[in-house]
Amino acid sequence: MFTYFRCAGWFVLFTVFAQSQAAMAQGVTADTILIGQSAALSGPAEQLGKEMKSGAEAYFDVVNKSGGVNGRKIKLVSVDDGYEPEKAAANTTKLIEADKVLALFGYVGTPTSNAALPIFTAAKIPFVGAFTGAQSLREPFNRYIFNVRASYFDETEQIVAHLVQQGITKIAVFYQNDAYGKAGLAGVERAMKKRMIEIAETATVERNTTDVSAAVSKLAKSGTSAVIMISAYKSCAAFIRAMKLAGAFQQFWNVSFVGSKALSNELGDEGRGVQISQVVPFPWSDVNPIVREYQKHIGAPEKYSFTSLEGYIAARVMVEGLKRAGKNLTRESLVDGLAGIGKIDLGGFTVTYTPTNHNGSNYVDLTIISRAGTFKH
Repeated sequence: MFTYFRCAGWFVLFTVFAQSQAAMAQGVTADTILIGQSAALSGPAEQLGKEMKSGAEAYFDVVNKSGGVNGRKIKLVSVDDGYEPEKAAANTTKLIEADKVLALFGYVGTPTSNAALPIFTAAKIPFVGAFTGAQSLREPFNRYIFNVRASYFDETEQIVAHLVQQGITKIAVFYQNDAYGKAGLAGVERAMKKRMIEIAETATVERNTTDVSAAVSKLAKSGTSAVIMISAYKSCAAFIRAMKLAGAFQQFWNVSFVGSKALSNELGDEGRGVQISQVVPFPWSDVNPIVREYQKHIGAPEKYSFTSLEGYIAARVMVEGLKRAGKNLTRESLVDGLAGIGKIDLGGFTVTYTPTNHNGSNYVDLTIISRAGTFKH
């Protein structure tokens, strides 16, 4: 009898220990939840990563100060990939295998997210709130991907619809020569085809460069009335300045990934009239409760931006999933928690997930850079 109970006792202790070790291997301890992020924190796209990170941390800090989620505080482990796919892939492997994070969060960019895709899918790691609207993260359906923002198809549809309503049909596309640029180009092609119009002209720029001379030579005298740009803020600013110097004054449109605040800062006075589609509410408005909450927690008004607001909203979604995952937190319970959200209003921004659809929002707004680098919508 004594031997039986002693063995039973050791079995219980071993089981508890094994469960504890398994949880720790998935980024969860008694008081901590590890979340991993690979983003551009240096280089020509660094403002995108820095703003996404600061917005997320603003909300995670609020949660941690109130006791965390089920007694566990969230730690965001952010590593720099310079907006380069190879670095993002290496970072993803390290975050999973060495840092042993529970989930991946807030990646910045299509080529970097695509590089991480086969790695986190094979490891069955939740991938939440990436700063990209690419279809590669939407089709085919992936159980581990949770998109918060609208897609590039949604954004380019709104831009093309707006232009055509104005009677503008001679439209060019300036795009980054990589997965991101091609994803945006596909969105423009789709929206134009829907209206039985063809893209008038295209030109490219290489990722993380500002050599736009060939693109300007091609598009400045193309006779187009508008240029839709699918690139990051440094190259887009260089393109717009060079086009104006060449005497070309088409309407210049960008999708949200450009980094609106960074683009405005790069262009200065030359930014006035440049238009950008957005996938989150207006950060300087006090109409929506989610924006008022964000403004309170992000700090001074000079920190307000569309990108940091997106990071903040993505963090809200992540925390909602963590809460629903329960105290016995694992990667699979987090996936179930997020998929079980259904439709939730975060305060003027609605996110909807189901077990078979993880595309949270199709919200798109159109904005324009106004006087002194401010924005209007």
